[in-house]
Order: sequence, then C-alpha cells, then structure tokens
Amino acid sequence: MLEITNLSKSFHHVQAVSQLSLRLEPDSVVGFLGPNGAGKTTTMRMVCGYLIPDQGSVRISGYDVMTQRREAQMRLGYLPEAPSGFGRLTVNEFLTFCGQARGLSRQVLRLAIDRTCQRVNLGEVLGRPLAELSKGWRQRAWLAQAILHEPEVLVLDEPTDGLDPNQKELVRALVREMRPGRTIVLSTHILEEAEELCDRVVVIDRGSIVEDAKIDRLVDPAGRLATRFRELTLGV
Repeated sequence: MLEITNLSKSFHHVQAVSQLSLRLEPDSVVGFLGPNGAGKTTTMRMVCGYLIPDQGSVRISGYDVMTQRREAQMRLGYLPEAPSGFGRLTVNEFLTFCGQARGLSRQVLRLAIDRTCQRVNLGEVLGRPLAELSKGWRQRAWLAQAILHEPEVLVLDEPTDGLDPNQKELVRALVREMRPGRTIVLSTHILEEAEELCDRVVVIDRGSIVEDAKIDRLVDPAGRLATRFRELTLGV
C-alpha cells in the first residue's frame, strides 16, 4: 500500500507540488499522468525518498519514507526517469550492489538476479559495463534493480522510454505479471500505455490533482484517454 498525505514541494518560490494526497491499494496499476512540468517526477522522487518534501508524508506499506527509510526502501522498487550512473559497474555488479543495499543474503541475491534477468532478458549483457550499453539495455538493467527484491510497491517513471516496440511489450507484460498483490504506479506520457495497463488514473496539473478515477470513467467510447486528458489539462 502507498499512502501520500498533504505532500508539497517548491523550488525557488515555484510551487511544484501542492497538498497532494493519495491512497493506493495493493493489486492495482495506477497511471500517474500530466503534461510536462506538472509535478509528476517531483512527486515520484518524494515518494521514493530521493527528494525531501517541504510538507507532508509518504508511507510504503505503513513505513514512513523519511523516518523509517530502510524499512520503506526494502518494500519499494523505483525506476527513475532517464536513469544514469554506475557506468563502470557491469550489470551483474550493479544488481549485486542493489541487492546487498536492500539486505538480500548472498544465496537469495544470486537466485534473485537469475530470476530477474530471465524476466527482462538481460542474460547476454550481465558482464558488460552499464556505460557501454545502449539506452534500451540500460533501461532494462535499471528496471531489473527495481524488481530484484520483489517489492510490495513499484514506482515506474517513464518505464518504456527509449525502448523499441519489442522491448516495450516486454515491460508491459512484466507490469501485468507483477500486478497481483502489489501496488504499481506508472508515470507515463504514453496515454495508450495507461489505457492498456491501468485500472485507475490520477491526473496532475500544476502540482495538484485534477482527476482521480477508475479508467473506465475517463475513456471515450473508443477506449481512449486523450479527449478527457485534454479537457483536464488544456480546458478544451
């Protein structure tokens, strides 16, 4: 379960996120949508503890992200937008580091790496440094670290960015596979992706929630979100 309460953040007097509150239950995929600059990525970073809010709190399965950081992080998987870093590490070293940081024992970690690499088809690049990988392979390596420890809450910020059509379908299939019993938050600019994967959609604009509803209440007769999204964010 993911609970966000009165979350706010400003940068140089610009209010990026304002009094945002959400409660997301297990066994769900929730789309987090909005135009550029709406506050989506800022919210994701606060949810995952990488950015300190000016106000409010976030709880992952009951644990406060700020005051009970380790307990929360052990139950959270996070794929950031445009991930980078750790370029000198091989994929195997990177996943080993991430697993150890989350407290996985050596035996459990080895099995987790094998299982995760099968899920995202990473086996052929395990021995290659991240810096030498294409954007698509690197994205998959970062996705692997997000699911390595079988998290209860999974936050995916633009997970198919930079992937080819086959890789995108692999990620979407993985989201469907991991949904049972988990809370999955999917931040994406691809409305068709939200239509396909999400059962609930939260739309944010100028740092505030402007819609929060089951997806079948938002789509048009053709099953598309675009019309309602434009109404909410452009007023047309």
